[in-house]
Amino acid sequence: MDIQNKLLLSDILKSNVRCENGIDHGPVVNPWMHPPVHRILGFISRPSNLRLQREVWRLDQIKGLNQQEVFVKGPCSISDNQTLERFPTLINSNVFSRKGQRLGLIADFFFEIKNGNIEYYLVSRTNPLIPGTSRWLLSLSKIIDKQPGSISCDIDSFEDLPIQKASFKEEFLSKSRKWKTQFEDLTYNASDRLEGWIDDQIRESEFESINDTSTIDSDPSYDDWVDNLDIDSLEEFNRMNKRSKKKGLTHESDLDPWI
Repeated sequence: MDIQNKLLLSDILKSNVRCENGIDHGPVVNPWMHPPVHRILGFISRPSNLRLQREVWRLDQIKGLNQQEVFVKGPCSISDNQTLERFPTLINSNVFSRKGQRLGLIADFFFEIKNGNIEYYLVSRTNPLIPGTSRWLLSLSKIIDKQPGSISCDIDSFEDLPIQKASFKEEFLSKSRKWKTQFEDLTYNASDRLEGWIDDQIRESEFESINDTSTIDSDPSYDDWVDNLDIDSLEEFNRMNKRSKKKGLTHESDLDPWI
């Protein structure tokens, strides 16, 4: 029956209240809150389903709890359901985005049991009473404005909030979004690599073409053949010119060895 320092409202909601005299005062049905400062002051129990009487307990009266019961010490305050319905509360309040779009409901909150300060809220997309519904963590810094029955938040959707508890459907949707993102990243990377490979092949092809042209133009064997041909022809022409002079040939046609 030890009391933890911090609790969720759902940890005590619907638990039976038992006083120091061993009397069962019925289940906890609602929190007693002070929304302007995000604080819980106590809780309300319903001792009978046939009467409208309600019992209000302070938070500091809690002396212990387990999975089924909340143990309190001291007297309670008696009230009625109509009066308590006028008490301000943020439980089941509508959650709106910064654009005014309704996103869901306040389903739960996490608080310190010693002073009642609320640290964060848990929001649900659908009815929080449906088993297995998802919960997103809404910090106080995300709340822009609060009115009776509604909260305006600085978010566009629940995807802007960290998820606290995911349903099977939400887990599937989250994994599907993750797989889609990974597939898109893989596709973009493969496309970039393919484009890079094609560019490299084009540059290598252009470089090889330039090298082939330079090799042909500057082939030393080709240059040597041309130079040697000119030299041999010139030497042959000189030898024939000398022989012609010895024989007394003076006509230009006689000096041409190819005629």
